[in-house]
Amino acid sequence: MHGSRTGRIAITALTAAAALLVAACQSGTPAATQLNPTAVASRPATTVAKYLEISPAPGARDVNPASGITVTAVHGGKIANVTVRTTSDEPVTGALSAAATSWRSTYALPTDASYTVTATGTDGHGHPVTATSSFRTPTPSDTFATEIYEGAGATYGVGMPIMLTFSSPITDKAAVERSLQITTSKPVIGAWYWDGSEQLDFRPRDYWPADTTVTFDGHLDGVEGASGMYGVHDLTQSFTIGQSLIAVANTGTHRTLIYVGGKLTYNWPISTGRETMPTPDGTYLTVQKNNPVRMIGGTKGTAGYYNELVNWAVRFTFSGDYYHSAPWSVVDQGTTNVSHGCVNLPPADAETYYQMAIPGDPITIESSPKSGNWDDGWTEWFLSWQQYLAGSATHLAVEAGPDGSTLVNPSSLPADTGSVPLDTSSPGNYFAA
Repeated sequence: MHGSRTGRIAITALTAAAALLVAACQSGTPAATQLNPTAVASRPATTVAKYLEISPAPGARDVNPASGITVTAVHGGKIANVTVRTTSDEPVTGALSAAATSWRSTYALPTDASYTVTATGTDGHGHPVTATSSFRTPTPSDTFATEIYEGAGATYGVGMPIMLTFSSPITDKAAVERSLQITTSKPVIGAWYWDGSEQLDFRPRDYWPADTTVTFDGHLDGVEGASGMYGVHDLTQSFTIGQSLIAVANTGTHRTLIYVGGKLTYNWPISTGRETMPTPDGTYLTVQKNNPVRMIGGTKGTAGYYNELVNWAVRFTFSGDYYHSAPWSVVDQGTTNVSHGCVNLPPADAETYYQMAIPGDPITIESSPKSGNWDDGWTEWFLSWQQYLAGSATHLAVEAGPDGSTLVNPSSLPADTGSVPLDTSSPGNYFAA
């Protein structure tokens, strides 16, 4: 049986946390510096050189927040320290180069804020110098909003992607990816994937480690998502990955295997979609569960029409495929496919699975004559790791851990040792048998 078709965010089982992100664009002005008067007091003014250059320049207004802050040492100078005072609620962080000749802020600058940058260092002869610059970022008029699906403090399955939705098309996708930080209690390798220009998802290379705490930080304030369009708020959310619960249903053997905590725990008889309504192949994720669910299909007054209340129903496609209790087909479960596309289970088994299931638990359908459809559910695991990487604007992988995340060249990653079905999905799993 099939339930009604529902959109990607509309059918959420948990309240999604959202944050609005908005902005606009102005160009900056050249850098300027000043030497520490004490350090150069004994020199004639005509011999004073500039050793530390700061951009944006002193007095600049409506500077482009996406450009950030740079400090450059010239004429043999060196940078010792850079501090930034701002009226923004967000601190400005940055990194000094190994040669101590350049410093750059890590993320875009928050909009509608004033800044004072102080850089200290030495000139070409080792004398102390100081450079300062005060400037302001604008209040943008062209803005975009962003939502994150995950709810604060919620728990999700090991296949759960981080899902971001933008209110307007993003054209500088790489700039958005570089503004995002993921902190995990256990080491995780993953990547960002653009599903169009308004949907951005993060998926691990293999399923998340069970019992992982995840914190997402979107430093989107000041990011230029498209020409002249900026974010104006940062976005933070923390959630948890729960136990590993993985279901694999085979339409040919009429059995579903249920792995709990990495071990095969249940082997139940099932009945999947009949010949005219086959259950589609693919590695999906649980998106919602209800007890009961009213399922309506076919045309009223015809032999194929049904209108039933179904118990212990766990949904895995938006078009209406479920794992659910089906006492009417128990005689066929384990031998024959008679459903309208759902996976029919004995009532007691359906209840057992229902009680364990949370959003993001992997469900794989295999050996079906029907291919799965992209975006009919959370279908990130339809793709191989290489296909997923190809969907990133930077084409870089993400290495995350307790200290945050970095973008890295995929060729530098350790070999993937994940196995199917406990650790990851099989490539091409959504193709028809």
